[in-house]
Amino acid sequence: MASSLTKFIHSLDPRTLPRILQIQSGIYFQGSIYEMFGNECCLPTGELIKVTGFKINKIIASIFENNEDSQCSARIELPLNFPGLCKIMADKTPYLSIEEITRKVSIGPTRLGHPCFYCNEDIKLANLTIRQGEQIMFNSVEEVNGTLTVNCGVVRDNQSHSFTLPLSQEGEFYECEDDHIYTLKEIVEWKIPKSRTRVVKFTNMLHTWESSNPLPENFDGCLILAPIYEVQGVMKFRRDIVHILSDLDIEVKDVTDCYDINCFLQPLSMVDVFERTSKEFPMVAEVIEGPTGRQQPYNLLYPGKEIVIHKKYQATRILASEIRSDSCKRHFLIPASYKGKFKRRPREFPTAYDLELARSDKEQLHVVATKAFDSPHAELFSVSVGDQFLVQQCQMGEVIYQGRKKVIDVLACEQILSEAYKEVLLPMYMEGSFVEVIHDKKQYQLSELCKEFHLPFNVKVSVRDLSIEEDVLAAVPGLRLEEEITDSYLLISSAGDPADSWEIPVYRLNMSVQLLSKPAEETVSAPTRTIVEEISEEQYYMVRRFENQALHPPPRPPKKPT
Repeated sequence: MASSLTKFIHSLDPRTLPRILQIQSGIYFQGSIYEMFGNECCLPTGELIKVTGFKINKIIASIFENNEDSQCSARIELPLNFPGLCKIMADKTPYLSIEEITRKVSIGPTRLGHPCFYCNEDIKLANLTIRQGEQIMFNSVEEVNGTLTVNCGVVRDNQSHSFTLPLSQEGEFYECEDDHIYTLKEIVEWKIPKSRTRVVKFTNMLHTWESSNPLPENFDGCLILAPIYEVQGVMKFRRDIVHILSDLDIEVKDVTDCYDINCFLQPLSMVDVFERTSKEFPMVAEVIEGPTGRQQPYNLLYPGKEIVIHKKYQATRILASEIRSDSCKRHFLIPASYKGKFKRRPREFPTAYDLELARSDKEQLHVVATKAFDSPHAELFSVSVGDQFLVQQCQMGEVIYQGRKKVIDVLACEQILSEAYKEVLLPMYMEGSFVEVIHDKKQYQLSELCKEFHLPFNVKVSVRDLSIEEDVLAAVPGLRLEEEITDSYLLISSAGDPADSWEIPVYRLNMSVQLLSKPAEETVSAPTRTIVEEISEEQYYMVRRFENQALHPPPRPPKKPT
């Protein structure tokens, strides 16, 4: 039975992809397919399309009016990179089974993919009873003995209890309140259920929006978000990937059972390739859709290019950010093979507590104060702009407070005078400003910095990497080396020169390939070529989030006595 493309996508279970669609009522433009802004917008009746995936392309938002007369206002189009942080409002419409939840709600391995629900009645299991209204976290979906089940968990008395629920489990399941804060992109990818809208409330607008803000001035209400999907697919007689917006006014019919799906192009993303077993490597592939960028090897990966994908693996990178006072910082992932040299740059410390965190046994920390501080206690030192200190250690100190002795944390330092040193105590809660004085003139390799110093650390490139054509780090006046991360990579080379191999990132490279039934020759590869990868602000925060999701936050600094 024919349906609109919008209705079909809303009802489509991603686990059933790929699907073959036939256009039942098409849109014509001079009798051919017409492309506008990278999206197919005119399709002839009878055309066959194999749908390989879909993703949210843009958001249509309307201001939520919580009254009987008006439920929503005029529609506003929001791009996915619209700056701001949101809180989602729990959906009041229940899901009637676990199967409906898995079909409509994103469930995945990260915190973003762990939705929480409660049932309006008790659920009795073999070894556990889930009480009415008790919060259930959905962790993953897996197949056990041919049956799909959901791995769930509840927390009771600070203890987690795990259990599984079959997809056949029925009941009224409601979303739990969610206190987390999300970017619009995160909500789009994880928090908008299929065939439903999502109500959100913006808690903060980040940065200055480059174009005119579509929302009313000082807006602090709720928005109803409705997604418009971009459908990716291939046509029977074309060797490229087509992109169709789900709101295109066409009718389609699912004819998957009537055609051989293998007669279409079989495009794979880099994630699809990475999910192949290690035994399937090496493999020969043809680039169907290449990445953008002039940097090697991206400029070599054009459509039609044959490549060898040798293996998949994990590799480490140093996450670095440009040192700037404003928010427009550039971010980089630096491979361990980077051959440039660095010199140290002064670090800045906003509190005495930060001085204690940065203190090391390798060398004494020398700082100069750039902000004055008047101590409320005679036993502690008052700091003037320009005072210089050698940081010693954290210790306990006594102060007189309201006529009584009180013990607080203090930082022991030596004040550098013109001809002597004076021992002073600074309160750990002191809010000042200090800049490091660097005496070390040595030039370091990246591996030496990571071995000898604790990250984060400030540096600048003193000798650029001569092995690469353009060293983007050399033009950056200062870099903050933040942390070492581990990421997924594929080792590739040109089919014509398999010994010249490159590392390419799996999750940040937008490229599609088709595997070819050609043997891949095993070669003794020359040293793998790597690149310094510049990443967007969004990618930067995603890398940091997933790298640090298992770590505990640092301790809070001591508070000023009241």
